[in-house]
Amino acid sequence: MKKRIRSVLVVGLGKVGQLVATLLQEEGYRVSGLDRQPPPEAPFALLKGVIAKDGVLVAALKDHDAVVSCLPFDLNLPVARAAHQQGCHYFDLTEDVATTRAVQDLAPTARGVMAPQCGLAPGFISIVGADLAARFDRLRSIELRVGALPQHPRGLLGYAFNWSPAGVVNEYLNPCDVIADGKATRVPPMEGLETIHIDGLQLEAFTTSGGLGSMCETFNGKVETLNYKTIRYPGHCRLMRFFFEELQMKKDRKRAGEILVDAKPPVNEDVVYIHAAVEGMQDGHLRREEFVRSYYPRQIAGQSWRAISWTTAAAACAVLELVARGELPAQGRIRQEEIPLAAFFGTPTGAYYRP
Repeated sequence: MKKRIRSVLVVGLGKVGQLVATLLQEEGYRVSGLDRQPPPEAPFALLKGVIAKDGVLVAALKDHDAVVSCLPFDLNLPVARAAHQQGCHYFDLTEDVATTRAVQDLAPTARGVMAPQCGLAPGFISIVGADLAARFDRLRSIELRVGALPQHPRGLLGYAFNWSPAGVVNEYLNPCDVIADGKATRVPPMEGLETIHIDGLQLEAFTTSGGLGSMCETFNGKVETLNYKTIRYPGHCRLMRFFFEELQMKKDRKRAGEILVDAKPPVNEDVVYIHAAVEGMQDGHLRREEFVRSYYPRQIAGQSWRAISWTTAAAACAVLELVARGELPAQGRIRQEEIPLAAFFGTPTGAYYRP
């Protein structure tokens, strides 16, 4: 079967970007990676350039059918606009609501797909939530929880910044989309603190921004309660409220991120927790369906990858593969919750997520 996508440009070659490019290369795509400081070597073609410079993105995109942006959220929009201009398929990993809306605005006139939020959360968690919801005749609640944590926490925060510090700060400070009492609305971040148990371990969860992607739009009027919360070790939320509110670090997001990553640098032995639960009516009875998993580092292409890296990269590659196969639309906007979970699991990288 001839694929719609044969060549892919990956922009941003951090840990996730390098793995996205490696996975796609292994699946037979012709891959190039673009970064202002590419790694010394890689199993795919390397391009050096700064995306802010005129013509860099357009020139790089001319020889590719699709682009995956693995850049920080605030750099995604120029890539999306260049892809739109060139008629390329566009995929990203952003959790930022404003960036996603700007990308979605390009979709009606796009010659390819515009598929933001293809990572873990938003992304895979939305696919899981929608799959659970489809099993019900009438919905009462959809509650989605995700956490990327060190396996062996140290100190009071019990955390390590294996993800972009700017992205984490953004999630902790921006308002959160939810559906409450059947109506779409927004609530403050770092609220709704609850206790959650996974694999016998007590954890906590609280509201953060961006994890639902477009689900509030999709499920508005169809469910009484829909929300997303981040999973952390107990006590984390209280300390982060102190840091951002009482110490007023919310006024300087850049500096806040620098302080936090200096205090809690990345670790290799991490874990990703997923807890999705949906309640509603099935055949006249109130039921609850759950998807609860713990994902750990794994070997891919002869190298060990952190759990947060491979879960994010594998999800993005799975969505691109479904577009390439013709199992998703070839044009316009793609919402993560519209992607069938079985089809996702049926891709080479989506299979990493299988129970």
